[in-house]
Amino acid sequence: MLKTGFKDLLAQANAVIETVSVQDLPYLLDDPDVVLVDVRDANEWEATGTIPGAVRASRGMLEFHADPESPAHLDALDPQKRLVLYCGSGGRSALAAKTLQDMGFQDVASLAGGYAAWSQVNKT
Repeated sequence: MLKTGFKDLLAQANAVIETVSVQDLPYLLDDPDVVLVDVRDANEWEATGTIPGAVRASRGMLEFHADPESPAHLDALDPQKRLVLYCGSGGRSALAAKTLQDMGFQDVASLAGGYAAWSQVNKT
């Protein structure tokens, strides 16, 4: 049996991270100091697209994308900006937000319900 399962990890992450609602997201995106980060995998981006303006930084490479000393660093993951992360439904982005906090990022949030929630509100 696992010492700590995914439910425990999610509960721990959700206890310390900020969550942003889909309804509040448009207001945040008007701010040039807010970066929207899609932490889903490439196959998900290709299948469904991304929220317009999002930076792609898959969960599996997040630590490398976030660290300026990494050859895979993404300049968009600036610790001076507010990062709002999303995934398919909110679990991976919560864990990712916690990871970035642990790395020293001060202003990180997860989009509640992820891409699925955003898609429901933004049906075309």
